[in-house]
Amino acid sequence: MPPDHLVDGRTPVTTVYALHENPEWFPPFARAFEAEGVEVVEWLLTDGVLDLDSTPPEGIFWSRISASAHTRDHALSKDYARSVLSWLEAHGRRTVNGRRVLELEMSKVDQLTALRAAGIETPRTVAAIGRERILEAAEGFATPFIVKHNQGGKGLGVRKFDAHEDLAAYVGSPDFEEPQDGITLVQEYIQAAEPFITRAEIVGGTFVYAITADTARGGFQLCPADACAIDPDTGRPIMPPGATIAPEPGQQLFSLREGFSHPVIAQFEEFARRNHLEVCGIEFIETADGRVVTYDVNTNTNYNAVVEAVAPKSAPRELARYLKTLA
Repeated sequence: MPPDHLVDGRTPVTTVYALHENPEWFPPFARAFEAEGVEVVEWLLTDGVLDLDSTPPEGIFWSRISASAHTRDHALSKDYARSVLSWLEAHGRRTVNGRRVLELEMSKVDQLTALRAAGIETPRTVAAIGRERILEAAEGFATPFIVKHNQGGKGLGVRKFDAHEDLAAYVGSPDFEEPQDGITLVQEYIQAAEPFITRAEIVGGTFVYAITADTARGGFQLCPADACAIDPDTGRPIMPPGATIAPEPGQQLFSLREGFSHPVIAQFEEFARRNHLEVCGIEFIETADGRVVTYDVNTNTNYNAVVEAVAPKSAPRELARYLKTLA
């Protein structure tokens, strides 16, 4: 069931309902909504009851369900969200990052095929359906290469291999990480010109700012949310959930990429508009030979406190303003 006060026809049109499963990620958004004077109701999709004969309330329904929900013991959230979004859209309710976008979040295959269809360069990738097909999928790859989970988030299952024999040993070992949906991606390893990736944040189809993530220190674990902040040198949290003091600059994996301007941004904006990605963060690598290779689309994007402190505008505030225009 929706929260108790979501009763048919008795809520104002201006209410924004935030559909999510991880309260630790929500405080920056709650503060932004309050600052913008937007009424927001959190609807946690962890478990519940959905009466298909009921009528949804009026309002704007913003989904930020994550592909990594199962890592927080919320394995039901993805299918719960599918059901809720289908119900909402069948009743004509305005969803933001709705049912179709949820599928993009849940599948890197979906993301990469959509990016390629838009003319955006992506890494060579082969999907192995089933553990026993991973070695076959990797046969045509020069070393090094990486494997990752199709249903990812937080760097799930990402490993780099310098030899096919090492992959065979890993797949046959008890250390093998089984992907949630049974699909493992084998992907070319992209050598960056500098040890960082860039993430372009987009709200309402418009570029907000770009951040860099330090891959030399952070590896593949590059969640920018404050609740995710782990110092790779110590393995300890840099900023525990609820903390308001930013980490020291030397500890910070994420930085604002000031003045970033590149034709790929216009491609991302058009990609977002065509695919109804109203809120997203798109990650790419600039290679030593001058290519821009895009490898990930985050539809439940989080924002980093240190970046926000110096950014020319606040991404959560831009989101709150955007949702207010829809209401």
